[in-house]
Amino acid sequence: MTEQVTDRDFVEYVVKQIVNHPEDVKVDRKIDEMGVLISLDVNAEDMGMIIGREGATAKALRTLLRVIGARNNARVNLKINEPEGSERRVAPKERKTIDEVVGDINV
Repeated sequence: MTEQVTDRDFVEYVVKQIVNHPEDVKVDRKIDEMGVLISLDVNAEDMGMIIGREGATAKALRTLLRVIGARNNARVNLKINEPEGSERRVAPKERKTIDEVVGDINV
């Protein structure tokens, strides 16, 4: 007898293989009128790995979940919860030195 892998187990397995802190991975599954919602919590340091460059990893996970859902006639969505205390890295604004600023002034 083969064991059926659920969408929740799939997400948990894949995410634990990607992150540096697999012990912090928490996956929750809820069913409502909209379908299945899988919520994912990871260590703040691992958020970048889960999202991926330009969201590619998160998109791939969501696509695979849609395929699993389609096989089971269910709509499956993935919500990635932002960890408490995480800081999003924002590109630093272009800073000019005082000499560059003063050089831009036309008198």
